[in-house]
Amino acid sequence: MGAWDLSCSDWESRLQRGKSLVPDLPLNREQAVRAVSIFNKLRLPDVPGLPTMAEAAGDWFRDIVAALFGSLDASGERQVREIFLLVSKKNSKTSNGAALMLTALLMNSRPRAEFLLVGPTQAIADLAFGQAVGMVQADPFLRKNFRIQEHLKQITDKSTGAKLKIKTFDARVLTGTKLAGVLIDELHVISQSADAARVIGQLRGGLLSQPEAFLAFITTQSERPPAGVFLAELMKARAVRDGRLNAAMLPVLYEFPEQMMISGEWRDPANWPMVNPNHGRSITIDRLIEDFAGAEAAGDQEVRRWASQHLDLQIGLALRTDRWVGADYWEGCADRSLTLESLIERSDVIVVGIDGGGLDDLLGFAVIGREIETRRWLLWNRAFAHRTMLDRRKSEAARIMDFAAAGEVAIFDQMGDDIAEIADLIEQISAAGKLPEKWAIGVDPVGAGQILEELAGRDLAERIFGVSQGYKLHAAIKTTERKLVDGTLSHAGQALMAWCVSNAKIEPRGNAVMITKAASGTAKIDPLMATFDAVALMSLNPEGTVSVYDREDRGFLVL
Repeated sequence: MGAWDLSCSDWESRLQRGKSLVPDLPLNREQAVRAVSIFNKLRLPDVPGLPTMAEAAGDWFRDIVAALFGSLDASGERQVREIFLLVSKKNSKTSNGAALMLTALLMNSRPRAEFLLVGPTQAIADLAFGQAVGMVQADPFLRKNFRIQEHLKQITDKSTGAKLKIKTFDARVLTGTKLAGVLIDELHVISQSADAARVIGQLRGGLLSQPEAFLAFITTQSERPPAGVFLAELMKARAVRDGRLNAAMLPVLYEFPEQMMISGEWRDPANWPMVNPNHGRSITIDRLIEDFAGAEAAGDQEVRRWASQHLDLQIGLALRTDRWVGADYWEGCADRSLTLESLIERSDVIVVGIDGGGLDDLLGFAVIGREIETRRWLLWNRAFAHRTMLDRRKSEAARIMDFAAAGEVAIFDQMGDDIAEIADLIEQISAAGKLPEKWAIGVDPVGAGQILEELAGRDLAERIFGVSQGYKLHAAIKTTERKLVDGTLSHAGQALMAWCVSNAKIEPRGNAVMITKAASGTAKIDPLMATFDAVALMSLNPEGTVSVYDREDRGFLVL
């Protein structure tokens, strides 16, 4: 038998009808029924009356239990080797996870097998251990046959010697072991660790020697734009779900279809049961409505944070009270079909902007074209990062590598390679006959010497236009805002730019509004600043009269 198809192409319809997100699979029915029977007999230790999981858990999670333990084939190899469950808070995530791992311990036949439940913090690990211990103590059979070691956070099956260990995520203690099963709770929190990807890779490696081994992720959505290993695993799960990737991962993602997120239908409480499969048990929609009202009273930033946790809404822009106004309209102006090539084809004239470029900085590049028929502005961006930046900015290294994997950031090793590639892109635009003869390349006059030198060698120096920064960039910032509001600017919907826009902080200066790197701190905004440089040039209307002010400086015109 070949690998199982774990895709669920009709997931949107299933969500709307309240049906299971686990596809129909050729399960070993005997093993699946046995596992569900064990799971059902476990009791919730922190609920009055100690109800069994048969009473307290939903069929949606029983289907996951059946799929995992019913996927052992005749050779003893598990066909569902991984699970990625994305589900909102208050849907018994930790309790269900503890019950699943106790079920694994009871289903296990391998002597001295080791199972591991990993929490992102001490508090969550303690909660998971408390749930597991409570389930053991609530059952006479388990009390007799299991040994609990509180100081080790370990539960041992006396008959097989198999152990369930519950630990806090720590790179020093999670590697180097051969495991029969691992459950990782709240991956979005764990992914903030610089060692997360490496440790999870080593845990995966430790599972290879046992054909029945499994790895399960149970997590809510991130309170910030997804990054690092969380983003990687989330994208993998979506690819499997949608049939774009064949892998042994069962994707169970309780998230709204993209159109419902864009349209705002996610705000309607009538739709909330779609992403809260345990509603009516551990959580009620009435309670969520009450909680949501409090979030709305606290402002848009709290609404988005709340929605990420209770509705699994993915945050594209981390909005703040000091945010740039254009951030409120950014997501609605995305055109993900837009590429540099299509921008060139659709535009009658194109200008570019360049900003940044230090060893621990991004070099931002922006291209704005004016669409031939509509005269709408089309924006496409790229950034460049020296490999040194990944060492100097470890907190952002995983995020930058995500952008690099998406083709939105280029990582280079040799100084000058970034500027050479930008010059290549500008020559590509020029060769298409779309680059104006003058005032076509907007740059920050400070530190533009190397850019000027490279472009001069390609007969492009006369097209450079120095765009003054600080308060003089106010007009470009306001122009960008207005065009986002009225929908006459479309961008390529790049994650890189969503991040940069979310990092931008406004700084009032007299009657002007400034967005500066100093105000944004260590957060990167270089591609956005490059965008403002390009906006300053497109605002001059390359086909019309150009109003120039300020002075000639260092061989090129300064605006």
